[in-house]
Amino acid sequence: MSKRHAPRLLSLGVLALSLAGCGAADRLANVGKQPSLSAIENPTTQPGYKPVQMPMPEVMPVSYQPNSLWQSGATGFFKDPRAKRVGDLLTVRVQITDKAEIENSTKRSRSNSEQSGVDNLLGFETKLSKVLPNAVDPSNLIKAGSTASSEGAGSVDRKETLTTNVAAVVTQVLPNGALVIEGKQEIRVNFEVRELIVAGIVRTEDIDADNTIASEKIAQARIAYGGRGQITDVQQPRYGQQVMDVLLPF
Repeated sequence: MSKRHAPRLLSLGVLALSLAGCGAADRLANVGKQPSLSAIENPTTQPGYKPVQMPMPEVMPVSYQPNSLWQSGATGFFKDPRAKRVGDLLTVRVQITDKAEIENSTKRSRSNSEQSGVDNLLGFETKLSKVLPNAVDPSNLIKAGSTASSEGAGSVDRKETLTTNVAAVVTQVLPNGALVIEGKQEIRVNFEVRELIVAGIVRTEDIDADNTIASEKIAQARIAYGGRGQITDVQQPRYGQQVMDVLLPF
């Protein structure tokens, strides 16, 4: 290795180490150990948390009936066990069955040709050889052509099924009574942690009597299911490959 190439190799090494960052250091420190579970945290104190703001209907005046056992705002005569306040818990029944088949094919081609010449130009066509190269042909002065073609094909065949339950906590009550919920579940099996995150907005009317709600009734739903650990790490491409995939234009 020449001295001229040494600074380049050193720069590449520093770049690779900077790309790996503290993530690689954490992985090296946890070699042979089980992945740790996240601590239970208040979602409203997390960086980037913002209260949800939605268009609200007009406030309707509440009417009170004298000498009535009915409690204003209640959804039942007896105590309602369903979540309705900040900090209350409810169970989300996550059931996702997604199936999609998409196939596209495109083909395009184009061919252009242009040719022009001067056979007679008041006798001056014979003078062209004095101005232009000797091989000039007045009847074929300009000739240009171009050909372009492109062909593409793509297909998607996806089948996903997820069925599970996760408990969520009410983090905010909107002015119209809708509840903002967020729940996170982590399950560790050997050296792999499976994570399930559910968040969104629900109506109290959609919560069943057993304090459960189906995931398809969650507005602005955010459902994430994944994992971290040895198996997930092996399935991911290396840092260098990810960088090359971003930088290479081909």
